[in-house]
Amino acid sequence: MKFILGKKLGMTQVFKGDIVIPVTLIESGSNFVTQIKDKDKDGYSAVQIGFGSRKEKNIRKPQLGHLKKIGNLRWMREFRTENLEMNIGDEIKPDVFAVGDKVTAIAISKGKGFQGVVKRHKFGGGPKSHGQKDRLRAPGSIGASWPQHVIKGMKMAGRMGGDRKTVKNLEIIEVEKGGNLIAIKGAIPGRRGTLIMIKN
Repeated sequence: MKFILGKKLGMTQVFKGDIVIPVTLIESGSNFVTQIKDKDKDGYSAVQIGFGSRKEKNIRKPQLGHLKKIGNLRWMREFRTENLEMNIGDEIKPDVFAVGDKVTAIAISKGKGFQGVVKRHKFGGGPKSHGQKDRLRAPGSIGASWPQHVIKGMKMAGRMGGDRKTVKNLEIIEVEKGGNLIAIKGAIPGRRGTLIMIKN
């Protein structure tokens, strides 16, 4: 299993002959192994890796002790894996992936704030005929006379976005040799600067 953390830069396009491919650019750089978890001690097998940098004053003291051998990393994430042949401090570079690899990308989607049902759940809204006033974007009925309360999970207005999203079967189009950029075909959730988890 291969994995890495990166930061979303935005989208662009790559030309392959006469074909235009939309790609998302990920700035990755060096990742470092910060912790190894095994079944005997932690109950499951995983590798924790870190990416990015930040000032020491912005790190909590327990994290400073956790990272004292590696450096002041900004993000840390775990990847479940049975392959525990890594050691703390090992470096992971973007060239672990090759062009054509199929990967899964995990990120936090853009936050949209409080939205109504038409935008949030794609409701059609009320009829546009005569006798209707201010009903175009209303949700309509939200329940029956029994059980006399709104059922849990009812699609209603509320906060939209800011969710953890997973996109599978994405293709690596380019990996910058000796650099930090990975170009992945298609769109990946999140704004510019969002942390992206990439694994295959």
